[in-house]
Amino acid sequence: MNDVRIDDLPVRDELRGKSPYGAPQLDVPVRLNTNENPYPLPEPLVERIAERVREAARNLNRYPDRDAVELRTKLAEYLTDTSGHQVGPANVWAANGSNEVIQQLLQTFGGPGRTAIGFEPSYSMHGLIARGTGTGWISGPRNEDFTIDLAAAEKAIAENRPDVVFITTPNNPTGNAVPPETVLALYEAAQAAKPSMVVVDEAYIEFSHGDSLLPLLDERPNLVVSRTMSKAFGAAGLRLGYLAAHPAVVDAVQLVRLPYHLSAVTQATALAALEHTATLLGYVEQLKAERDRLVTELRETGYEVVESDANFVQFGRFDGEGGAHTAWQKILDRGVLVRDNGIPGWLRVSAGTPEENDAFLDAVRALKKEQSS
Repeated sequence: MNDVRIDDLPVRDELRGKSPYGAPQLDVPVRLNTNENPYPLPEPLVERIAERVREAARNLNRYPDRDAVELRTKLAEYLTDTSGHQVGPANVWAANGSNEVIQQLLQTFGGPGRTAIGFEPSYSMHGLIARGTGTGWISGPRNEDFTIDLAAAEKAIAENRPDVVFITTPNNPTGNAVPPETVLALYEAAQAAKPSMVVVDEAYIEFSHGDSLLPLLDERPNLVVSRTMSKAFGAAGLRLGYLAAHPAVVDAVQLVRLPYHLSAVTQATALAALEHTATLLGYVEQLKAERDRLVTELRETGYEVVESDANFVQFGRFDGEGGAHTAWQKILDRGVLVRDNGIPGWLRVSAGTPEENDAFLDAVRALKKEQSS
């Protein structure tokens, strides 16, 4: 039985030869490879979570609010307060992480016989979830500097006429933001090819130097903005993602959602976190400063760096075949785990605490000295 592999099973053809998504989880002193927020939740928030979960536990014999009305109301208030753009509960939907949001969107607007396009390198789960929902995946072009090649992207949309278009801003793993005018141009191209859903993935928007694209939702019913509480809220273990869109989109995704998909405990924990938004966004400001310090000091050390609007930095370039992975191993040998995404010549580091970032910078300075000697 132990010699049976995935491809020996009657799995769907589009899943054969694929690998599950994941990052190495190694026991090292400094882990900066998964874009986690390094700051633990403050104790007053931990206590408030315990209070809200205790309240929810008294009714765990009952199903949770399947429409998460209170949570969606508070998320709408958060989006309105932080963007200046009016968002109501009817515009918001929440699920178990932004990955489930993406899955529900693809179940609703993608599926067998339909296609989705993303501009790679970008968040690899877009393609993985597309395949998992039977949606054909198209890899769209980027420029050498990882910006979207607008003319080539518009041409790819016109030729392939996808049903779903993904735009990740700030982009993961490169960190660069997509200008609003580029998003607008791609939205218009998608509607000209055929009415298509355009999903703007803003998982890292709170770390950006620029503004959210939420105002673009006005008069654009086929536009969706997805978010997560994993990064800015320091709640990766919570698994709470959400979207903002026209109310008709929110109604549509409920056609495919599982009954009572968000547990009462998840909703209670998220509501507690939203009560402490000001404190949590204070940590975001610290991380933005540390991110900018990483960019500056990496460049001063002699590395190339992609401009970052996220809580991570892509840096290189490491020459030769396997050069990036060799560098990754040498950094790991010094007790620091960063991410090798498989992009030739580049690695990605998450912004950590000042002490973690110091350890990383010491490691890459030593690596640069070793390479130049």
